[in-house]
Amino acid sequence: MCYGRCARCIGHSLLWLSIFCIIANILLYFPNGETRFASEDHLSRFVWFFSGIAGGGLLMFLPASVFIALEEEDCCGCCGYDNCGKSCAMLSSVLAALVGIIGSGYCVIVAALGLAEGPLCLNTQGSWNYTFANTEGQYLLDTDTWSQCLEPNNIVVWNVSLFSILLALGGIEFILCLIQVINGVLGGICGFCCSRQQQYDC
Repeated sequence: MCYGRCARCIGHSLLWLSIFCIIANILLYFPNGETRFASEDHLSRFVWFFSGIAGGGLLMFLPASVFIALEEEDCCGCCGYDNCGKSCAMLSSVLAALVGIIGSGYCVIVAALGLAEGPLCLNTQGSWNYTFANTEGQYLLDTDTWSQCLEPNNIVVWNVSLFSILLALGGIEFILCLIQVINGVLGGICGFCCSRQQQYDC
């Protein structure tokens, strides 16, 4: 079934995207490759929400594995007709896609909130706080203000880059899972129709 091949392609894409999400989230814990800021609890609160590790990462393994196996899935057939079994498998993939939508949606929301609030940093007044929390994300367009964060070094660039990556990856995952919902429904309906046609032909 072409629907199965499409699902398999989506599954492989989600697998790689989830791995990249996990890597991006892990890097957020180590600004400039240093571990002391994490141990001293000087990281943005949204880093600790595990959006890339859990939402866009581990949770995405479930739909990815389901979609990859879908092309060969038969659900043991139905009434002696393979297409009916494949229809069952395609419809069941919709549930896995909904899990993926929840995980990727969580990743997107947390990444967007992390970008809007900005990093926790040591400012020019010598205190650790969210320097850009009240700018409503306007600091993203005004790079001259980024120098207000003294430590960790280049923390604004670090946070903006990685949260943006998580936002983009989560958005792509969301779209792919949404496509699979449509693909699964269409594949299920078409598979059922084909099995019915086989019955009539007999």
